[in-house]
Amino acid sequence: MKFTIHQSSRRGGRRYNQDRLAYSYSKNALLMVVADGMGGYSHGDMAAQLAVKTLTAAFQQMAIPNLQDPDQFLRMQIQKIHEAIHHLAKQKSLEEIPKTTIVAGIVQDDILYCAHVGDSRLYHIRQRQLLYRTEDHSIIQMMLKQGLVQPEEIARHPDRNKIYNCLGGETPPTIEISKTRALRQGDIVLLCSDGLWGYLSDERILDILNNGMGINVNIPSLIDVAERLGGDNSDNISAAGMQWGNALEDALTISTLHMPLENANTIMSPLTAQDVDNHDHAHQIADLTDDDIDRAIAEIQVAINRSKR
Repeated sequence: MKFTIHQSSRRGGRRYNQDRLAYSYSKNALLMVVADGMGGYSHGDMAAQLAVKTLTAAFQQMAIPNLQDPDQFLRMQIQKIHEAIHHLAKQKSLEEIPKTTIVAGIVQDDILYCAHVGDSRLYHIRQRQLLYRTEDHSIIQMMLKQGLVQPEEIARHPDRNKIYNCLGGETPPTIEISKTRALRQGDIVLLCSDGLWGYLSDERILDILNNGMGINVNIPSLIDVAERLGGDNSDNISAAGMQWGNALEDALTISTLHMPLENANTIMSPLTAQDVDNHDHAHQIADLTDDDIDRAIAEIQVAINRSKR
């Protein structure tokens, strides 16, 4: 495999960043994931962190060097995330169950697999054309399909940010598995939270991604524009972009040609000092550590394995 990839996340106009994103790759497979912790719920950032760590940990364990069934992997692991969130909330006696969206893409054998829950999106772009975009699990998208609103009304509609499907909710999530898609040299796959697409039309996203500068320049440019348009009230903004093959190869292009079969690498998008400016929230985060998350992942895995016997 050969690809160029870049991911980034910013707090925007919010007091802290509840988005999490990462990518992980083995010799024959690549995983990208974005999770948007729901801001109206306590510990939304922890739900997003749990989602990203659960998925990448499972990928590192199972994609050696490739996954037997990527669609099944996504379906099972995302369901486990939902269960792990409930397990963690009970373990920590949280008053409110954390919630998050998720979108994940896997590339294996030049095929793109995708699953999502909520309104974080995946875009598949080829030669300046949008071939595919996931459909949001949102109230406004449902109203649009029913003809109750017009596209030009969405930006001002009071229900534009409401979703009906998430991880951590009272009812099990509906995990939407997209049809598989063949990738060609130069294809772009973009994953992002609503903090990006909420301020940028599909046409504007395409214009920025196809300006000839390459993924490592264009992803930060997308975030710059969204942050500027959102102003002081902008949401957290996260994006991970990948260009397949070596059509625009540069020094940051990743090749797995000589990668050992048993290896897998994960790159988490780090939080910066600018992502948190609230000391009370920083203390709240400290109450749920990486060890808590790792323990929740391990315990839910044991519980699931026990139930299958």
